Amino acid sequence: LGLWAGVVSLMIAAAYAGRLLVEDPVEDPLYRYSTAVSGIVIYSVLLGLLLLIARGIPRRRFFALRRPRSWPRALGLAAAAYVTIFLGAGLILIALDAGDEQGLTPDEWEPDKLGPYLANFVAVAVVAPVVEELMYRGAGLTLLARFGTPAAVAVTATAFGLAHGLVLALPALVLFGLVTAWLRLRTGSILPSMLVHGAFNATSLIVSVAAVYTV
Repeated sequence: LGLWAGVVSLMIAAAYAGRLLVEDPVEDPLYRYSTAVSGIVIYSVLLGLLLLIARGIPRRRFFALRRPRSWPRALGLAAAAYVTIFLGAGLILIALDAGDEQGLTPDEWEPDKLGPYLANFVAVAVVAPVVEELMYRGAGLTLLARFGTPAAVAVTATAFGLAHGLVLALPALVLFGLVTAWLRLRTGSILPSMLVHGAFNATSLIVSVAAVYTV
């Protein structure tokens, strides 16, 4: 638990330090291979740390890496979770005008940069959801379960939100963490949460590009 808390604390500190110290953020980061490579490297390091934390513990139990008790029920709950996050987080982002706080939305669609965009799509919609779910809804919920389910859900959801280094979008991210934690607990598996996380990130990327393409 101490190692997990330490890693998460470093992630949060690094996220906000980067936000404060970087005066000129990279323009259109999704059109750069370096963004995808750096993201995948960072998530690979985090995965390695998670495996180190889980050393000596059955990983299927520690990360909830098991089949849901019922796939049809799990998929139904996942669909409900996706809609809840998409509508709830969307309304929060609109109300707080925080849609592009993370700075990922490109100014315009550039077809000649499809390659780096697809590389970043994989990093954001595949790699990130898998590692982040293992970190928070997997290891986090398991390690914090000793303090009670409500506390475990609240702490992991808040940590997940803070680790993104955002301010205006923080409530939307915490909502995301709460809903995916609920899904993980209701299904007994982290796999549906990974599916919802990946689907949400993929949808967000597609919608952002579609929006600038049609303008």
